[in-house]
Amino acid sequence: MSVSKPPLPQSHIPPPASSTHLTIPPSSMPSATSPSPSYGNPKPPASLPPPASPVKISMQEHFAINVCPGPILPIPQISDFFPRFHDFPIAPPPPREKKMIPENGENFGQREEEKEREREREREREREESRENSGELADSDDETYLGTLEFTMLFDQENNCLHCTIHKAKGLKAMDSNGLADPYVKLHLLPGASKANKLRTKTLKNTLNPVWNETLVYHGITAADMTTKTLRLCVCDMDRLGRNEFIGEVRVALKKLREGENKKYNMGLERNTQNKEVNNQTGEQGGPGAEEERGRILVSLCYVPEKSTLSVGIIRCAHLAAMDSNGYSDPFVKIILQPDMGKKSKYKTTVKKKTLNPEFNEEFLYEVPKDQLAKKTLEISVWDYDLGMSNDFIGGVELGINAKGEMLKHWFECLKFAGKKVEYWHTLTQQGAPISE
Repeated sequence: MSVSKPPLPQSHIPPPASSTHLTIPPSSMPSATSPSPSYGNPKPPASLPPPASPVKISMQEHFAINVCPGPILPIPQISDFFPRFHDFPIAPPPPREKKMIPENGENFGQREEEKEREREREREREREESRENSGELADSDDETYLGTLEFTMLFDQENNCLHCTIHKAKGLKAMDSNGLADPYVKLHLLPGASKANKLRTKTLKNTLNPVWNETLVYHGITAADMTTKTLRLCVCDMDRLGRNEFIGEVRVALKKLREGENKKYNMGLERNTQNKEVNNQTGEQGGPGAEEERGRILVSLCYVPEKSTLSVGIIRCAHLAAMDSNGYSDPFVKIILQPDMGKKSKYKTTVKKKTLNPEFNEEFLYEVPKDQLAKKTLEISVWDYDLGMSNDFIGGVELGINAKGEMLKHWFECLKFAGKKVEYWHTLTQQGAPISE
């Protein structure tokens, strides 16, 4: 008696190696005519149905069993709902096409698409302008955006003055732990001695949008200086407990400023490393021009023929070299009319304490005939007063028939235009410097 084993389930039948079809035994196929099994009193079937022919299915159909119909869809991600989370830039989707029925041979759909694209570009421009006005674009990069500085510059050639009005700053970078700053503006005329050319505004406390409306004036600025000088405006944060912190700076070439033009600027602050700043100052102070120029002096000359008197006015000095350890000087001016006429030929001004831009406004008279004046030389020297020690020589200038350049021109105009006061700015040099006063 032979016993037949029940067939294995369909999922465990290995595919034949020589064929891509599978054979399903008839016992695994359910029959509609087979009676339902009885679990209470099982009875053997009276007769078995004839075996059916095996059903063949393809390998593709086999693997497609128990698979949901339809295309496979990707799993939604958060970047699909929020495009800004993408790690790479994604091009915006194309505008939706609008299909319209053409009338009278015209394609209104294309016209509507163009209008829609134009409206989208206009909305994008409005959004960018609103972000710029609100400062969102600038605040996004702390390294590049340090704030803006608004100021006005005016060059007065008649009085040789450069006026710089500091109006306000906006959106400065916070430097203190409270999220604010104590800003002030420092002006530096380049090239030149650092102490002599620096002016500064007052300090405003706890603000990132300070308003100064303060005017600072540089005296002794000639038309020649306007072609070579640059004004550096530096915004700093005052710190009483430590060192003042640098916020940002702007630089303006004076050659771009016209005479008599009141030009307004609104510039973004830029960061400049301290090493670069030190190198620039070292190069400026070490150049030949910095060694020769020791400051400037404003002198007025007037010869009165009726009294046979030469009037010499010492008005002011500007950008003097610092001679004391505190970075300043205690300057006074000494004048001598050569050849020496005794005590009547030597005069001194008063001493101005702790300043590099003193204002004297003092006048001295020499009684000398005009025919002898043409043979005279006026020596002007600026000194730093030291109590109990020899005074330090800062710089000097000589006016006379043997002078050159502006000094000769000044002396010649004094003799030519008798009775008229002639004022000139002169550069102080160390040429012919005496050992002591």
